[in-house]
Amino acid sequence: DLAAPILDYEHTGPDALTEEYNALRPSFQETGSPRLSMGLNLGAQIHWQFSQDPSLRERTASIVTYPQYWGHRLTGLLACDVSSLGCHTDLWNPFEARFSSLVERLGIADSLAPARKSTDVLGPLLPEISARTGLLANTPVLCGIHDSNASLLPYVMRSDPPFSVVSTGTWVIAMTVGGPKVALDPSRDALVNVNALGAPVPSARFMGGREYEIIRAGQSAVCDAAARRRVAQNGPFLMPAVMPESGPFQGRLHRWIGPEPGQDTPERAAALGFYLAMRTADCLSLTDHRGPIFVEGPFAANTGYCEMLCAATNWPVLAAESETGTSQGAAMLSLHRNKLPKGLEPASFTHTDDPMYRAYAGRWQRAVAG
Repeated sequence: DLAAPILDYEHTGPDALTEEYNALRPSFQETGSPRLSMGLNLGAQIHWQFSQDPSLRERTASIVTYPQYWGHRLTGLLACDVSSLGCHTDLWNPFEARFSSLVERLGIADSLAPARKSTDVLGPLLPEISARTGLLANTPVLCGIHDSNASLLPYVMRSDPPFSVVSTGTWVIAMTVGGPKVALDPSRDALVNVNALGAPVPSARFMGGREYEIIRAGQSAVCDAAARRRVAQNGPFLMPAVMPESGPFQGRLHRWIGPEPGQDTPERAAALGFYLAMRTADCLSLTDHRGPIFVEGPFAANTGYCEMLCAATNWPVLAAESETGTSQGAAMLSLHRNKLPKGLEPASFTHTDDPMYRAYAGRWQRAVAG
């Protein structure tokens, strides 16, 4: 049973203990985890929860990462997976593939479940689960994987580095594989993820899906090629950050350069797609990206986003046709094959030589630098 409720990572409670937690947490050089607000560092969640309930530490038999909570419900077995531990938790050293020093400082070394690769078989179904579902008793349950790393896995399995995968959804996460060694800047929300095989992956991110919903405000304007070209030629420019709590431009408030387009207009949709592309390009610059860029998730269907990302990075952008890359990547944990499922095979965009788009990208970059 749960010893305490599962905390929403946007709960602000841990912020009350910021100074105390900062004195405990390891350096960025050890964990690759930037210091994040609210409950976005899992170590801060645990520290805050223990402080709120003096009996919780004693009542806690085991601590598991979120996907493995469901693995435990299905199998009765305990584990953490390396991709979840390696996602800005402060609890993992991705360079040495072991728990960080914070585990001892929090006093959870004996309760934190063992770390396993996402591809490991955790065990068979519990008899009661088999009986209730009709699934065979020997059905294997895999350890499981963090969502953005599920998006990354198919490309790790079948693409030659260097390349980057941009996982889009509530978060836009740029993950670079096989690039040059780079000194990441934690103040700009750059971090080290860990892929399903346990290898460190330089990454940077911003809350792009949330920003998209805020600016779109429920409208559904169709953004055609003519509207995109009008905006590329004449503006306006949406500048960061719509969500100033995370991403490379934390603390900045968004603004428009040029007249703000009306709600539900093609021009607003075009400017929004370009803004998200420019923010993604900035993330990729932080990870010192090289090679093709694979876009996975909802933004892969946004033509303006993909076109502007090409122009801003000067690298080919390949968009997955399916919006279910996360679930397909998770399913591929058990397949061990070097081929992408149907729908994940990307289609290339070739708009990197459009001078109008390049000019727009250059003006946006100069404006954000100023």
